[in-house]
Amino acid sequence: MKTQSAKINEIDSYIAGFPKDTQNLLQQLRETIMKAAPDAEELISYQMPAYKFNGVLVYFAGYKNHIGFYPGASGIETFKKEVSVFKNAKGSVQFPLDKQLPTKLITKIVAFRVKENLAKAKIKAKKKR
Repeated sequence: MKTQSAKINEIDSYIAGFPKDTQNLLQQLRETIMKAAPDAEELISYQMPAYKFNGVLVYFAGYKNHIGFYPGASGIETFKKEVSVFKNAKGSVQFPLDKQLPTKLITKIVAFRVKENLAKAKIKAKKKR
């Protein structure tokens, strides 16, 4: 994974600012994203953890009662049936703190976003020729 240690420290600090149970879920989400997109760059953007690989992949953020996961509109639309069991909007889904994270779904969404960004990068490269 392409990561600068300063960026890890920023995300570690971000996660450390939450209660222990929330920290555990945020760390689990972080690890799930990194496994699904091992070449992604991890950083803080818009004051929350973000992952970039040929553009932004996903963001996440902790809140009092849920974890917000932001895979963009295409990530939600493609998996709308699966995310429908959670509170969701055009580009986001909320995972309640009192439930297990749907790591298989998160993995599928992140893998989809990686493929989507690779396809966009390929089109962009062809246009430059």
